[in-house]
Amino acid sequence: MTEMSRGRFVWYDLMTTDPAKAEAFYTKVCGWSTEPWGSPTPYTMWKANGTPIGGVMPVQNPGAPPHWLAYISCPDVDQTVKTSESLGGKTYVKSKDIPNVGRFAILSDPQGALFSAFASSNPPQPEADPKAGEFSWHELATTDYDAGFRFYETLFGWEKRVDHDMGPMGVYRLFGRNGKEIGGMFNKPPEMGSVPPHWLHYVLVDSSTAAVERVKANGGQVLNGPMEVPGGDWIAQCLDPQGAAFAVHSKGR
Repeated sequence: MTEMSRGRFVWYDLMTTDPAKAEAFYTKVCGWSTEPWGSPTPYTMWKANGTPIGGVMPVQNPGAPPHWLAYISCPDVDQTVKTSESLGGKTYVKSKDIPNVGRFAILSDPQGALFSAFASSNPPQPEADPKAGEFSWHELATTDYDAGFRFYETLFGWEKRVDHDMGPMGVYRLFGRNGKEIGGMFNKPPEMGSVPPHWLHYVLVDSSTAAVERVKANGGQVLNGPMEVPGGDWIAQCLDPQGAAFAVHSKGR
């Protein structure tokens, strides 16, 4: 891994209670294909435009709800774990190797949002603007977005881009890396209730309006949207049939 890859979202795993049904859902909604991957644990890769972008596997911790987990690139997983813990983060899965793939650990930030630190054994793929079917935005709903940003800034070198005042909804902070915006952070509103701090990942689709119809037609639930956001893009937040949250994003309606 090169230093230029530090802080890049590079992989997305879905931990779910029914991998087969999840595969059927996302291939229809997001246009992904799948490919089984040899592993002691049943694991199938997601592919967008022929390129692997993540995978799906059974939930590993009994009682844990279905959820997405993003892997963020770092030069040294063990050092990243130490830094995270020194800043108040927690370690849920200690550093371990995936043969011929890389090394990872599963962590949470001080507010409780889960993510994975990952160092690849292989050269990184060239960076380019997301294509349809790829993840295009990363959003942290938390209890203290400013403290959360400082944590990730230290860990991954993310840059503060701009704060948008959303009135009664508070501040939405855009963050980026290498001069490009890659996501946003905000304090979760009261209507989120007891939902813990979490990351929500957006898939770029042809049309958010059409994607929402595909979500509903295939047993998913639409939580919000489709709605237009500043700049003219459209988004919608959804649940898959097993209850994992994800979102869609399109350049037009």
